[in-house]
Amino acid sequence: MEIIHISAECYPVAKAGGLGDVVGALPKYQNRIGHIAKVVMPMYRTKFLYNNDWELVHEGGTYLGSNWFRYAVIKEKSNKLGFDLYLVDINGLLDREQVYGYDDDTERFVSFQIAVLDWLNSWQHKPDVIHCHDHHTGLIPFMMKYCYGYQSLATIRTIITIHNAQYQGWMGWEKSHYIPWYDDWKTGLLDWGGSINPLASAIKCADRVTTVSPSYLEELMNSANGLENLFEFERGKCFGILNGIDNEVWDPETDTYLVSNYNAETVEAGKEENKEHICRQFNLDPQWPLFIFIGRLVGEKAAEILPDVIGNGVERHEGRINFLVLGSGHKHLEAELLRLEAIVGKNFSCYIGYNEELAHRLYAAADFLLMPSLVEPCGLNQMYALRYGTVPMVRNTGGLRDTVIDIANVDGKGYGLIFNHAEAWDVLSSIDRAMGWYFEQPGILDGARKKMMAIDNSWENSAHHYISIYQ
Repeated sequence: MEIIHISAECYPVAKAGGLGDVVGALPKYQNRIGHIAKVVMPMYRTKFLYNNDWELVHEGGTYLGSNWFRYAVIKEKSNKLGFDLYLVDINGLLDREQVYGYDDDTERFVSFQIAVLDWLNSWQHKPDVIHCHDHHTGLIPFMMKYCYGYQSLATIRTIITIHNAQYQGWMGWEKSHYIPWYDDWKTGLLDWGGSINPLASAIKCADRVTTVSPSYLEELMNSANGLENLFEFERGKCFGILNGIDNEVWDPETDTYLVSNYNAETVEAGKEENKEHICRQFNLDPQWPLFIFIGRLVGEKAAEILPDVIGNGVERHEGRINFLVLGSGHKHLEAELLRLEAIVGKNFSCYIGYNEELAHRLYAAADFLLMPSLVEPCGLNQMYALRYGTVPMVRNTGGLRDTVIDIANVDGKGYGLIFNHAEAWDVLSSIDRAMGWYFEQPGILDGARKKMMAIDNSWENSAHHYISIYQ
């Protein structure tokens, strides 16, 4: 079976969030189980582009509305990612350093989708499945079926995976001329709430819809930023498949970023060495438990409660605690965390920005990971934490619910800490529980680490689930 993944992100080429991690791993595992999976994405001007060798495989031209544009498709020569990687270049639109955040993002991603279909139209053979990811590729199922210029693609099956339904790619009807000539009777398949909604269109037009965890699919029936009724109506073709992680990239026994490698048998000593290194780097005391937060400093992650959690956590535990934050987002929150660091610097430090190497080292060094997310369709950070023997402390939502079992679980299989509210008081209560483990019942922490590291959250199982959906 030949599968074409079309996405705005793919790690390590360009990544803004979990979407990049998924698209960078799933195709590799699908290839390993005997299929042909390829990735097509925009040609951003990233380090990966300049540090690797490419070959030109196609040049073409087509229209965005009344504007003619040229595009080129290049392929990475070495197959170093474990799959064929294709980049689509459109001068003036995709030749940017960042993935998102530009005023013309609508034009950028609509033109990208049109260029991809124009290229696929020229193929001598047809792939079996087009796998679209999030709203940036959400118009593709509609265009394949109903745009007159792509009728040769109409019989190819399509699937849309929703990584985050909060972002839907809305565009006004005044931009409908961007979409190549289509059957006007099908206009309703583009519309939702009076605007063109690419995500809603994909849910209507794709042959299958998946979300990145079973619990997130159920949540979308009740909270989907306006698409609740659509999810309920299309329930029959919707499936929740839990994301996996790349166990080769995230392996404490072989991770080259770590100061000291370890496995489940040597986890205590290994984590201790990594913790001492991180604490020296950030001027923290390694004798105290280390709580970390890694992620975007935005409302979805409930990051606005972090200053209260950290300030009150240090005070109520009389300085016998450490916090470390790695992330970026809202500028006012970044500034607030930096001010707090100046006040309680011996117990708290932050790194504003993102650093892949530091992220790996923090998972290895930390005792506990904080994830108070308001919305977490799947979540990968908690899986990385499990892999590295770091206890996840998560809110009871989305994929966090599907991957973390509370230590108080009656059957004795628990290993994490779960709370119900994205509020400082509830997180602090969980921190109190964690501190009790650390100082009064260290055997529980030791046992939890070994349980966590034995869990297999790799892409192997998820890759097979996707193949079943395709078939």
